[in-house]
Amino acid sequence: MSSTLLFHKTYRHPTSQEWVVFVHGAGGSSAIWFKQLKAYRQHFNLLLLDLRGHGRSNNLFQDVVRNPYTFKTVTTDIVHVLNHLKIQSAHFVGISLGTIIIRKLAKLSPDRVKTMVLGGAVTRLDIRSQCLVKAGNLCKHIIPYMWLYRLFAYIVMPQKAQKESRHLFINEARKLCQKEFKRWFKLATDVNPLMKYFRERAIPIPTLYLMGSHDYMFIKPVKELVKTHEQCYLTELKDCGHVCNVERPDEFNQHSIDFILRHQS
Repeated sequence: MSSTLLFHKTYRHPTSQEWVVFVHGAGGSSAIWFKQLKAYRQHFNLLLLDLRGHGRSNNLFQDVVRNPYTFKTVTTDIVHVLNHLKIQSAHFVGISLGTIIIRKLAKLSPDRVKTMVLGGAVTRLDIRSQCLVKAGNLCKHIIPYMWLYRLFAYIVMPQKAQKESRHLFINEARKLCQKEFKRWFKLATDVNPLMKYFRERAIPIPTLYLMGSHDYMFIKPVKELVKTHEQCYLTELKDCGHVCNVERPDEFNQHSIDFILRHQS
């Protein structure tokens, strides 16, 4: 494997030609999809990957250590893996910040994206979120990054029922080094300008938003977006928070797999 190729793992289906690519969020890794594997493997070929600086991709890209990350460079990493595996097009499933990366990929290379399943989608940072990001940016050089990450995890996933998701993401974030955390944290400041562009320009790709009813920071803007964009659909999972693939895996799998099967080649 190339030293600048993301860590990735594939699961091949004996007959299907359809590929599903899973994209995790900031601070996570491909390990967060463990509750999806069994159900998805019955229908599709699967590609799981760790974004740069995360999971088993944490030692890559040493040559760009001084350069700030952008959504374009992070997205291009995924395209390189697709090219390496000769996957021309695929269905993409993402969670949290991973949903922004998938939207960016659909903008850069729309022919590579058949459908998008966006769980816990981030489409806009509200005033509260923006204040948190600004405060974090001010403190990121003086406060240990795990303190900041725990704080954000509790703010985004505050309920008792979200304990498993919270602990999973905190444990995965421990694998990040302080420098990597700062680079990814900087990306958060680019969310609103990028998502403003996406809200104003609908992408003609079938898109399913899977949102927890208790994902109070992000569900409202998704509801607003779905009203104005064709080929965009919202399924709300009751009594569920931000990381809906972990909190409600059976419902997440059923709705997302059905959606992909309806739109496969």
